[in-house]
Amino acid sequence: MTDLLTSIQAALGLPHTPIPFTSSGALPSAFAVTDLACASIAAAGQAASELLQQQTGRLPNLEVDRRLASFWFATSIRPVGWSIPPLWDPVAGDYATKDGWIRLHTNAPHHRAAAESVLGACADRADVASKVAQWAKTDLEQAVVDAGGCAAEMRTWAQWQAHPQGLAVNAEPLIQFSAGNPQQPKPWKGSVAQPLAGIKVLDLTRVLAGPVASRFLAGLGADVLRIDPPTWNEPGVVPEVTLGKRCARLDLHNKEDRTLFESLLKDADILLHGYRADALQRLGYGVAERQKLAPGLIDVCLNAYGWSGPWQNRRGFDSLVQMSSGIAEAGMQWKTADKPTPLPVQALDHATGYLMAAASITLLGRSGSARLSLARTAKLLIENGAGTTEALRAEDENDQGLLVEQTPWGPAHRLQVPLKITGTPLQWALPATELGSHRAQWG
Repeated sequence: MTDLLTSIQAALGLPHTPIPFTSSGALPSAFAVTDLACASIAAAGQAASELLQQQTGRLPNLEVDRRLASFWFATSIRPVGWSIPPLWDPVAGDYATKDGWIRLHTNAPHHRAAAESVLGACADRADVASKVAQWAKTDLEQAVVDAGGCAAEMRTWAQWQAHPQGLAVNAEPLIQFSAGNPQQPKPWKGSVAQPLAGIKVLDLTRVLAGPVASRFLAGLGADVLRIDPPTWNEPGVVPEVTLGKRCARLDLHNKEDRTLFESLLKDADILLHGYRADALQRLGYGVAERQKLAPGLIDVCLNAYGWSGPWQNRRGFDSLVQMSSGIAEAGMQWKTADKPTPLPVQALDHATGYLMAAASITLLGRSGSARLSLARTAKLLIENGAGTTEALRAEDENDQGLLVEQTPWGPAHRLQVPLKITGTPLQWALPATELGSHRAQWG
C-alpha cells in the first residue's frame, strides 16, 4: 500500500503524506487491487485537500475506507425494484484460438460488426468459439484491429515487457504533465464544503475511467457537462457514472453543433477526453486548436495503450489491457485456472479515473495538460505487490448508511463514499441520469 500511494503522490507532485486506511478486507486477486483502489482515491482526496490549504491556509485530514473503496471499484449503485442492463454484449469475452487465448470486445455495435466482418456472422458464443478456434491468436488480433474492432491476445508480463508497445508505454511516466500557456489565475469561487464550485468541466469521456474522474469532480461541487454523440449509449454503466452530471448530445460533424461545442469549450475550465490519440485531431480539435479556442484550459486525457509506440492510436478497454499486459495470464496462474482470469473489478479504469481527477485538481490555477493511460496504470499495479486470497467480508450494506437516489429508472441506493475529507463531504446535487437528457449548455 505504501509503495502504491508513494508512487502516485510522486507522479502528481503531492507531498508524501501518510493517509489512514480504515476497515478491513480486500478483493481476492493476484494483485493488490484494494490497495490500488485506496491509493488512487486517497490521491484524489489529497489533491483536493492541498487545494483547500492553498485557498484557506488549513489542510483537512483524510481517510479512506478499504471496504467501501473496493465496492466503489465494482459498483456504487443498488437499484430498488429495477435492474441495470448487462455490462457485456452476449458474444464479448475470452476465446481459445489455435495457439492461446484472445479477448473480443464487442459492446459497441460497430465493434461487434468489425469482429463479424473478420469471423463472419456470429449467432452466439458457441458459434464465435468455433470460428475463433480456427485462428492463430496474433493473426486474429491484428485482423480485428485492422477491421476497426477491439481485440487482445493474452500475453504474459514478460512478453508485454518485450513487446514494442509494452516497451514504449512502460517507459512513460504514470502521469505526463505539460505546462500550459501562462494565464492569470481565476479567482477561487469554491468553499471548504464545495472546493470546486464554479469550475466548469466539459466531459467527452465514455464507458468508465473518464466518467469516474468527472463523477469525483462533480462530488466536490464542479459543474460537469457530459457530451456524447447522437446515437451513443452504454446502458450497463450509465446509472453508475452519470451521478452529479448533466448529459447532452452533440454531433461534431454538424456545423451548428460544432459552433455550440466551441462556445462550451471556451467557457470550460477543465476538458476531460478519452478519445484515441488522433481522434480529436481528425475532428479539427487537436491540441493547437483547443489551446487557441481556450487558452487557459486544463486538458486531461487518457487512452488505452499509452502515448508513444506503435499502438498509441489503438482502440482499447480495461479488459483488453489486462489481456495484453499479462494481468489476465498472471491471474490464471494464481488461481490455477484453465482460462484467463482478470481482476475482480475493472480496476485499471477506476484507478486511472481517480488519477485523472487528481491531475485535474492539481492543475487548477496554473493550467496545462495531463495524459494518462490504462496500460501505464497496469504497470503500476503489476509492480506493486501481490494480492490476497482473502474475500472481502460481505456484510449487510445497510449498515453503511445507504443514500437514497431518485433516478429516471426508479429509486436506488448509493453506497456511502469511501473518502472522508474533514469539512468537505463528497455529495452530488444531481442523481444519475440518461445520456442526452439535458441541453448542451452550462448550468
